[in-house]
Amino acid sequence: MTSVYDANGRNIACTVIEAGPCYVTQIKTKETDGYDAVQLAYDDKKEKHTTRAERGHFAKAGVTPKRKVVEFTRFEVGNRKAVGEIVDVEVFVEGEYIDVVGISKGKGFQGVVKRHGFSGVGETSHGQHNRVRAPGSIGQSATPSRVFKGVHMAGQMGNKRVKMINLQVVKIVKEKNLLLIKGAVPGPVGSYVMIERWS
Repeated sequence: MTSVYDANGRNIACTVIEAGPCYVTQIKTKETDGYDAVQLAYDDKKEKHTTRAERGHFAKAGVTPKRKVVEFTRFEVGNRKAVGEIVDVEVFVEGEYIDVVGISKGKGFQGVVKRHGFSGVGETSHGQHNRVRAPGSIGQSATPSRVFKGVHMAGQMGNKRVKMINLQVVKIVKEKNLLLIKGAVPGPVGSYVMIERWS
């Protein structure tokens, strides 16, 4: 992340995203595929790490193999480009609001204190040494004789699809295909995210 100053002198925390160049590798239509979509590919990939099917797909579009391929079903018809053309930061406008989708950081198996914000017993366990970060009671006895679904317990934390909505585009650096977006986005540094414009 970084920060920039706006016209009023306020310091705004921003996330820097490299948004391109993305290449149009396929245009799907209702007549041929049953639905309308534009397929974009990003980030070069070595040919030796590419399957034959992928090589043929990219060769048909006239682009080199790419790592990430994503379909956008809400791509504006007026802005659709031909197969092989480039989509970069020029589709965005400074000040507009977008949604960013990504995979959140995986934190492994975590207890209830870290995963759900439980406070523990606060060192008031009367000498019981292993109850400080324990979850406590999770249900009733004979009735209903089971634990209800959705009870907060320890388990896998993170590594899930997260969508951050209403993030503002603060600045666009066209020369380097960079977007400065107000606030944080899901995922670790260097991970892939999908940017959705409001239609």
